[in-house]
Parts: sequence; C-alpha cells; structure tokens
Amino acid sequence: MGLFDKIRGEFIDIIEWTDSSNDTMVYRFERHNNEIKYGARLTVRESQVAVFVNEGQIADVFQPGMYTLETQNIPILSTLQGWKHGFNSPFKAEVYFVNTRRFTDLKWGTKNPAMMRDKEFGVVRLRAFGTYEVRVKDAPKFLKEIVGTDDRFHTDEVTEQLRNILVSKFTNLVGSANIPVLDLAGSYDQLGKLLTERIGPEFDEYGLNITKILVENISLPPEVEAAIDKRTSMGVVGDLGRYAQFQAADAIPAAAANPGGTMGAAVGLGMGAAIGQQMAGALNPQQPGGAPPPLPGGKSFFVAVNGQQQGPFDMGALAQRQQQGQLTRETLVWAQGMASWTPAGQVPDLAQLFAGAPPPPLPR
Repeated sequence: MGLFDKIRGEFIDIIEWTDSSNDTMVYRFERHNNEIKYGARLTVRESQVAVFVNEGQIADVFQPGMYTLETQNIPILSTLQGWKHGFNSPFKAEVYFVNTRRFTDLKWGTKNPAMMRDKEFGVVRLRAFGTYEVRVKDAPKFLKEIVGTDDRFHTDEVTEQLRNILVSKFTNLVGSANIPVLDLAGSYDQLGKLLTERIGPEFDEYGLNITKILVENISLPPEVEAAIDKRTSMGVVGDLGRYAQFQAADAIPAAAANPGGTMGAAVGLGMGAAIGQQMAGALNPQQPGGAPPPLPGGKSFFVAVNGQQQGPFDMGALAQRQQQGQLTRETLVWAQGMASWTPAGQVPDLAQLFAGAPPPPLPR
C-alpha cells in the first residue's frame, strides 16, 4: 500500500458495511494498519452489530444507529488505550460487523439411517431431512467461540457442525417419542417444535439462536417402502378373485394377438373357460337358502289346483306332492313341449310316480 493509500486510510472517517451476499455472517472492516480517525462516524444498520476488538480483546459493541467515535462513545476502548483526558489522533482497533438477520433455508439431513423400534414393523431404519433457520444472538460470544480472526465468515463454515448437533438431537427425539412409523408424517410440526426447544441450549453456547426447524421428510429403506406399496395395492384391489378375473380378461386380447403361440392360445382358452363359468354363475345365482339349481335334463311341470296353476315343480317336488295326496293320476299337468293340459297318469315322464299307487276305483 502506497503513501497516498496510507493517508487516505487514516483520514477517511466513515465506517460502514453493506452486505451484497446472502451468506456472510461476519465481515471485518478493512483499514490501513487498523487505524481509525478519532471522531470518525460509525454507521450500524438494522440487522447488524459492530464489535471493536483491541489487541485481541473485545472492547465496545455498537447496536444499530449512527455514532461519533469519541471517548464518551467508546468507553472500554478509551480505557484500553489509556485516553484519560481525550486524544485526537488515529487509534488502532479491529471492527467486525456481525450480521444478525435470520439465515434461512439451511439444510440438514441424516448421513446414515437412524435405528428405532416400531410396534408394527419391529426394528426399522429411518432417514430424515429438512431445513432450519439460525441467527446470531450474542455477537461477542459468536466471535470468540466460532469466528476468531476470520475476516469474512460465511454460513457454510458453521453449518456442518450445526447439522451434526441437529441430527444427533433428532435421532434421540424420534427414538424416545414412541410414535408409530406410519404416524410420523402427521407429526412433522410437533417434531420440529420439540427439536427447536431441545436444541436451543446447544446453539446458545455458540452465541446463536435457532429460530425454526422444519422436518420435510422421514423415509424408510426402499425395500420396506416397496413392501408397504404392495400392501397398499392389495388394499386398493379389494376382492382378489374379481381382480384375477379382470387380469385374465385383460390378457385374452394379448393371447389372441399371438396366434402362433400354442401356449398363449391354451392359456387364453383356459382363461376364457374360467371366465365363462364365472359369468354363468353370476347370471344364474343360486336360489335363496342355498338350494342348487335343477339337474341338467330334468323336467319341470306345472300343476292345476282348484283351477289355478302352480309350479313349476321338479320330479322331487312332484313325488312329494303325490305322497301327500296332492297329485293323483287325474291331476292335470303341463310342461314345456306338451300340446295341452293332460292328466298326470297319462304322462310317460310321471308314470313312475304312480307305479306303486293303487288304481282309481271303477265307476259303478
């Protein structure tokens, strides 16, 4: 630095800092040999704190506002410099501007899965990630504990340590909360608030205040999630029998589109037959009470009773009526294919019902 720069550095009497970045937490004001003109003007903007350091020792701390650097405004530095009766020459001091605004959207997440015991799944491994917000609460402590003599301190120089603290507390919290894995998604807000409360004292040691923690996702290993997806799919499908029928019907066009494939044709025919049987059962439901339908080839008859037709009755029902005397040889009956109503004794299909019955009495 030349003579002109040296003189200009000693006589420029405005000390201020405007931040053009989004991640600078501390900035050290550059001066030639750290010399500041006595009576200089100090401007500290909102969301800033200015800290004066003399020979490695923190002296005065200035909150937002405009100051004239004189003995009455810098009492600690004046005492350290030995200005008992005032002094009008430049003095040496390091000036650190500390950014006190919130630093948002800082990321956290588990590098390795955390083990926990779940009532439904047993021992499971969880991963989690989210964001958090932090700001400088105690500027002198932050300088002493974290920054040191760094002339420009950024968030990425401290977030790794903060992330480790946060993940450690989160693992402990989830392990002791006894919240079922499937209910964790509904507890993100609660976990974030509890984590913020528990982690506060840890951050206080660095002069920081964590203002908010957001839990964005808690996930299981991929193979466990795949098993849960299958279980969910089964619940959505519902009746597996109907689902199998649908899959079989859906596969028939594909089998038919491959006529050269003997196996495909056989599978298609088998599926078609199975579906045909299912459809026949659906179109012909069983009678109330679980009674089976009439045997194939069996014949049913209508019976004339007091001028009213009743039925149809199968052979079993007709035999029972005959035994009870409700069906005689003279009872008129009719079935599909008969030209007219005919006495039961004259119908060949019903002759076996009257084989053991005595003939009617002869007319007198």
